[in-house]
Amino acid sequence: MYDRGLSVLEKYGLQAGSSWRGRGALLCQTQAGLVIIREFGGSAKKLQKQRELLAQLEDGCPHPVDQILENQDGELVTTDKDGVPYVVRRWYEGRECDTRSPEDICRGAAALGGIHKFMHLELGEEYAHISLAEEYERHNRELRKIRKFIRTKRRHNPFEQQYLESVQWFLERGEEALERLYASDYEKLRRQALEQGQVCHGECNQHNVLLCGEQTAVTNFDKFCQDTQVADLYCFMRKILEKNGWSRELADQMADSYDRACGLSREQYENLKVRFLYPEKYWKLANHYYNHNKAWISEKNIEKITKLINSKKAWHDLGNGL
Repeated sequence: MYDRGLSVLEKYGLQAGSSWRGRGALLCQTQAGLVIIREFGGSAKKLQKQRELLAQLEDGCPHPVDQILENQDGELVTTDKDGVPYVVRRWYEGRECDTRSPEDICRGAAALGGIHKFMHLELGEEYAHISLAEEYERHNRELRKIRKFIRTKRRHNPFEQQYLESVQWFLERGEEALERLYASDYEKLRRQALEQGQVCHGECNQHNVLLCGEQTAVTNFDKFCQDTQVADLYCFMRKILEKNGWSRELADQMADSYDRACGLSREQYENLKVRFLYPEKYWKLANHYYNHNKAWISEKNIEKITKLINSKKAWHDLGNGL
């Protein structure tokens, strides 16, 4: 199983001198440099669009990004002898952004701003992310539905008990964020993003930022979409800040690093603040509970909700203080 997918390199005219497992993929050192092989289960049409986006970034962006390679038949997807489809990409030697290093984190924020300046591509409505207002409305409905479901149960496990005791506070924060969103220039911001062809990475986190010496590479654009690019900045910041006690100082450093790289407008900064006011992590945990086996709740999920409740003041203070 270790070398699963390795055989597809023959169709690229490549040979692996060495190989090792990465995050759900196989990394190979070849005569053409480092490549990564990963199983493919997505849309061929979207993969082609992604290749266009990455090629555009390679032409003008100062930050390296992974590139999708064509096989010798000019195809982006290659099947092995067992009929399993794979995609091969050019990759980079480096280490992931350290979530405890302010220097690494600010480099990551600056790299995100650097690629955003060049991420403009007409993709069409099918690639547009849904409105944030629709998203918040749906999430708030789901929080209520989950509360109603738990209340119908005769007995409550520790996770459910903590949810019932905490959900009203988080739901009120969700409603406040939605009201703030309605009162903001978000719809104007979103309309401009679609008109200008702004593209988001879609999953910007520390795992997708590689520090390669003096360069900072950004990878894994599989979830790219058409949206206001502040969505990416929020995603990156939230992942980092929840691991750093919702530090206001670090939040300011990240926003400043991004701003210096590509500029952060007043409307974008306001939208960033609104996003931090919404209890997204709480909703995600509740949604995971509701859509999975409820007969057995892992200790890890109980620990997660306990941690969220205990850190709610620090999180809320950050959202109000930005």
